[in-house]
Amino acid sequence: MAEQMHPAAPHHLPFFIPGADGSDTLMVVMGLFLVGIILWVGTLYWKLHSLPERMAHRTHKLQFEIVAVLGLISLFTHMHIFWVAGLLLAMIDLPDFGSPLRDIAGSVERIADATPGAPPKAEVEAAPVQADGHGARKEAAKQEAHGHA
Repeated sequence: MAEQMHPAAPHHLPFFIPGADGSDTLMVVMGLFLVGIILWVGTLYWKLHSLPERMAHRTHKLQFEIVAVLGLISLFTHMHIFWVAGLLLAMIDLPDFGSPLRDIAGSVERIADATPGAPPKAEVEAAPVQADGHGARKEAAKQEAHGHA
């Protein structure tokens, strides 16, 4: 049996009106569009959420771990103040107190290893050797004598 159109129906129907077989092209197109937009907005949200962490990582900040933890806390608690604090902390350049303190500790360790009265190693190595080959021994004896006095 051939389908006949109603005599009052227009001969050309717009694409958004579902067909007689139940296929709705507009609904399929809008469904795909909605899925695409949800994925795009989700990706944008994750990129925005990880912004402070990426900023701190890119500039090799000392407080990178703190910024990352603040980002995770804001993600799981939905308290945006932690994200703002992480963003501000990623922007601030904290002074590096660790490097000078390590240098001081290394210098103090070298000083502590040196024995009092002993010449630095460079002076002992630079002692002139006399023709008889006893120059280094004489210098060591002089240093010993000065060290006991």
